Amino acid sequence: MSTGRVAAVCGGVGGAKLADGLLRTLPRGALGVIVNTGDDFEHLGLRISPDIDTVLYTLSGLANPDTGWGRRDETWTFMRALEALGGETWFRLGDGDLATHVERTRRVAAGEPLSVVVADIAHRLGIPACVLPMTDGGLRTRVLTDEGLIDFQDYFVRRQCRPRVREIRFEGAAACRPAARIAALLAEPGLEAIVICPSNPYLSVDPVLAVPGMRELLQATGVPIIAVSPLIAGTAVKGPTAKIMGELGKPISAAEVAHHYEGLIDGFVLDRRDEAVVSQIRVPVLLSCTLMATTDDRRRVAIDTMRLARQLAGHCEQVWR
Repeated sequence: MSTGRVAAVCGGVGGAKLADGLLRTLPRGALGVIVNTGDDFEHLGLRISPDIDTVLYTLSGLANPDTGWGRRDETWTFMRALEALGGETWFRLGDGDLATHVERTRRVAAGEPLSVVVADIAHRLGIPACVLPMTDGGLRTRVLTDEGLIDFQDYFVRRQCRPRVREIRFEGAAACRPAARIAALLAEPGLEAIVICPSNPYLSVDPVLAVPGMRELLQATGVPIIAVSPLIAGTAVKGPTAKIMGELGKPISAAEVAHHYEGLIDGFVLDRRDEAVVSQIRVPVLLSCTLMATTDDRRRVAIDTMRLARQLAGHCEQVWR
């Protein structure tokens, strides 16, 4: 078990699982999570933060175990009533989930920074970790497809990722800065590693890195930066990572993910089923079983990730291949 602090960078479902594994293996209060907000959008007059909410629900034990997103034991009275009125139901908001969106919208509209609101919600949900949106600004991910430029949630949820991707844009990035508490998180004594969770590199991690100054803050820590592959046997467990890689003309390979992070990462955690590509990766690689179907799986991947980080920092024996 690690004894130091860790900052994780993540998106939604896959990233949240590893963040949960880290939370379960690190000392209480040692984890900070920097979460993608490029997916945020306004819907039905509410500010929706899908990745943040997935992280909050996962780390608090409230996540729906069947979907990985939304709340467990959810009810759907609001959606049924909305449908009867002819309202938009393509983005489903459960009754409990709706309370989160209403309260966040109210507080942000009243002038509170998103990062302050998220930190308070995390505290109220009993999460012993610092959960931070990547920015309080308005960076929004948009997808240029063969059908034109599409807002991210229209592409991801309404259109089910069907349009062919040509380019991914992060509109408003130039005017954004990392959320204020991120610099403090990364400057805390005892920071041991930064972990880039197995989220979609192009849709979930790149928006975080697109915030001006974010990459420099991460690198300035001087601690090992470890990425965990979102691909297993050349395919994504969940989501359109492999599809997008192919459409962007990139090899559909975990090695390509490692190359995508070159210049930032110091090590890479790779599923054993992709061992054949180890020789193509230019940073130290740790082989693991990265499928996180159970809580024990999440713990195992977290422990393996920290073993690699600690080895790179010179605190334990060599474990990479």
